[in-house]
Amino acid sequence: MIDKKNTSKTSISKVRSFRKKTLAIDSYIEGILKNDKATLGKAITLIESSINEHIEKAKTVIEKCLSKENNSIRIGITGVPGVGKSTFIEALGKNLTATGKKVAVLAVDPTSSVSKGSILGDKTRMQELAKDPNAFIRPSPSGETLGGVGRKTRETIILCEAAGYDIILIETVGVGQSETLVHSMVDFFLVLKLAGAGGELQGIKRGIIEMADALVINKADEDNIKQSKLAQIEFQRALHLYPPKINGWTPKVLLTSAIHKMGINEVWKMIKQYLTQTKQNGFFAENRKKQNEYWVLQTIDNQLKQEFYQNKSVKKMIANVLQEVHENKISPFNAAEKLLLLSKKELK
Repeated sequence: MIDKKNTSKTSISKVRSFRKKTLAIDSYIEGILKNDKATLGKAITLIESSINEHIEKAKTVIEKCLSKENNSIRIGITGVPGVGKSTFIEALGKNLTATGKKVAVLAVDPTSSVSKGSILGDKTRMQELAKDPNAFIRPSPSGETLGGVGRKTRETIILCEAAGYDIILIETVGVGQSETLVHSMVDFFLVLKLAGAGGELQGIKRGIIEMADALVINKADEDNIKQSKLAQIEFQRALHLYPPKINGWTPKVLLTSAIHKMGINEVWKMIKQYLTQTKQNGFFAENRKKQNEYWVLQTIDNQLKQEFYQNKSVKKMIANVLQEVHENKISPFNAAEKLLLLSKKELK
């Protein structure tokens, strides 16, 4: 008689053991350069890992991939939940793969602050694109990262570019005004909007509009066409109130119906116009340099934070210091200062 309980435990153990295994560095590089999707997926899992052994291996993989030239385009796409980001991305992605382009979609799902879990259902939402041989979809949890992107999105972009993907579409979780991070890693920043949701102009936040290279009003179909056209006029008027962008580009407002594949061609034509203009005036190359500078500084911030919380003395003291704060024996500012000084002493 088969012991189903023990068999189940054995199967789970084997799966966990398999997941812990990593490939040799050369195997990762070879698979990525051949655009083997399975290897690319494993490499992304490697760079997302917080295990020290994996971190060191991931650094080498990224370093080797950086040397592979790729004339890719990085496009950030954001918008509030329900605006139709996944449907829009699938429509745009299918439009691009139909012309021979290779498209990678880095979709970020919000992580629960309670359970720390994510659904990661973008492959389900983009079924047609997921089956496309010229497309690669990678859902990742946002974790505690601000800006609507995953913790290792920049590194994932590098791997996808090394794998030969021409267009990298980065879908954010749509977190509202905290979009600085995704803007710092893309060439074109597109904001999806909805008409008829009430207070169109109130829906525009100054920070996002200053970053946006285009506003696209989605779901402009059926009974919503009239409201969408009115919203388009309002948004266009609002954009004229802002100072000119340093890249010389005037943000456009377009209408689309992603579910009916309407307006998608026009969006891609606009993006190509933007690319032509910014490459000619030198902004494109300069922006890529600034992205790398921002990446360095952000990595330093992350590393310092990680080292602080991994410090053994800090780990021992932090509970006591927090208790003192609860009892009003010490201010939060002095508590933080106390822990930081302890961390500095340990470094010496």
